[in-house]
Amino acid sequence: MTKKKKTNKQEKSDKKKMTEEKVVEEAAVDNESTPETNCQDDKESLEQQILELKDKHLRLFSEFDNFRKRTTKERIELFKSAHADLMLDLLPILDDFERAMKSFEETEDAGSIKEGIALVKDKLQKTLEKKGLQCMESQGKDFDTDYHEAITEIPAPTKDLKSKVVDVVEKGYTLNDKVIRYAKVVVGK
Repeated sequence: MTKKKKTNKQEKSDKKKMTEEKVVEEAAVDNESTPETNCQDDKESLEQQILELKDKHLRLFSEFDNFRKRTTKERIELFKSAHADLMLDLLPILDDFERAMKSFEETEDAGSIKEGIALVKDKLQKTLEKKGLQCMESQGKDFDTDYHEAITEIPAPTKDLKSKVVDVVEKGYTLNDKVIRYAKVVVGK
């Protein structure tokens, strides 16, 4: 029995050695073909990644270019129609002026003409104020270069008006608290 056990053990160890040798041989064969195959596989996968990245880059660039063109076009359209709502609000005032011109031809009463023009002026002023236009009150205020443009200096009529606005030649205006026209003033010295 001991011989049979030994033979079985020997057979098992021989089989084990043979399988180990086969594995080593297969590994060697794999190792011999692996560097070339792996290199080619790696190269192909890298080339595929490069192509995908180039495609993504090209698509992203095209998308950005389309976005830029679209926003430029929208901006141009916005500038073209930016004042449309203001113009619509001013049209009734223009109609009032036309009616006033017709009434000038028919009437001789200066008081009613003056009253009609004052009404149209008030309507125009209120419409512009709704849009953010404000008239600057400069008379008697301290001279401020952020709001005023001095046309000339004159001797101050009183000591109170020294370095203050004595007269307003042309009114100044702000649009939404930003100066759009400086008031042209006469300053006392």
